[in-house]
Amino acid sequence: MPRTAAPPAPRTSPVPRVADSDRRRTSASVILRSVLEHGPVARSTIARLTGLSPAAVTDHCTRLTALGLIRESAAPRRSNGAGRPHVPVDLDDSRFVVCGVHVAVPYTTVALLDLRGRVLARRESKHRGTEPYEVLARAAEGLAALLAEAADSRPLGVGVAVGGWVDRDSGTVVEHPLLGWREVPVRELLGARTGLPVHVDGHARALVNAERLFGRVRGSRSVLQLFVGNVVDAAFATHDEVHHGPRSQAGAVAHLPLAGGTEPCSCGRTGCLQVELSERTLCRRAREAGITDGVNPMEVLAAADAGNPVAVRLLRERARMTGRAAGLLLDVLNPERVVVTDVGVLYREDCLAALRAEVGVERAGSVVPTSFGNSVLAVAGGAVALDVLYRDPLTASPVPN
Repeated sequence: MPRTAAPPAPRTSPVPRVADSDRRRTSASVILRSVLEHGPVARSTIARLTGLSPAAVTDHCTRLTALGLIRESAAPRRSNGAGRPHVPVDLDDSRFVVCGVHVAVPYTTVALLDLRGRVLARRESKHRGTEPYEVLARAAEGLAALLAEAADSRPLGVGVAVGGWVDRDSGTVVEHPLLGWREVPVRELLGARTGLPVHVDGHARALVNAERLFGRVRGSRSVLQLFVGNVVDAAFATHDEVHHGPRSQAGAVAHLPLAGGTEPCSCGRTGCLQVELSERTLCRRAREAGITDGVNPMEVLAAADAGNPVAVRLLRERARMTGRAAGLLLDVLNPERVVVTDVGVLYREDCLAALRAEVGVERAGSVVPTSFGNSVLAVAGGAVALDVLYRDPLTASPVPN
């Protein structure tokens, strides 16, 4: 009888399999986000919203409860008044906090945030100098003081938001020209001083994460964050992912040309976004007009609120040019929503109107001010750590004491 040839060995699939641990992290993230957005919410509703099986939802809710991230709501709800009551789950914001650090050009903001992104405590310290080791040492001292006042809360980690070029993966500020920082190992330095996990990102990317987790544009398919302060930069998120690019260089818009700009830039051109829109330029123009003798844009805002027509003109013109920048980025990226962080747009309706008028009536409704008001810098730092938590709650949170 002739021998039958052995069947060929099965081919190895070229598509990599998702590890069980990765799948668990992803499912836990989806469930925790669902509780954040809809809680208190029944497990059956979570299963319907996420497409996960009821058994998987129950298993992950048990894990997240053990970690201290969610808890059962006090009042069970019955289905149509009969049968076994549904005990909804909700975020447990009573145990943990995250620490936030935002390093601006003139000062550093430190804060404690709960798991809903709400600022519980904060303080600001003006820079005595911009030497990075001193700035970060003072930030660590400020966080220690805040944590001492919140003795009942357990810190999960530290989020740091900084302008300039920030490499998230290495936790390094690669370059921040206005601070004079180059290759500063922020994660390493703050981790050594605080004893906590430290996560570092650019402040525009931090804020777009805050918006997609806690802000008014949550649920949008694509969001652009335009940050207009002493540093001008941007961040873009689509389908819940923030674009970073190689070594996190995405969002560097400082030298994009702005039509109608008149300010000379250090790069040799005229009208770059950074020099046209920065708070330094606003305050310099205000000093030249005799409105203020300082470098604080809030003084220009106060003068405008008091009726100074030149201050009003400066803020409106800056908002109009910011609208021109937003329109340029809308043309290139076509986001569903644009969030602008700018002192005039945040506090004055006429500035928001000027910005939207420049964007154009068809797209004006897509442009909104930041969701976080005067807490925006405190939220930026904390959002870096909260983004890590909501992406990987199984490893980003320790078992509570």
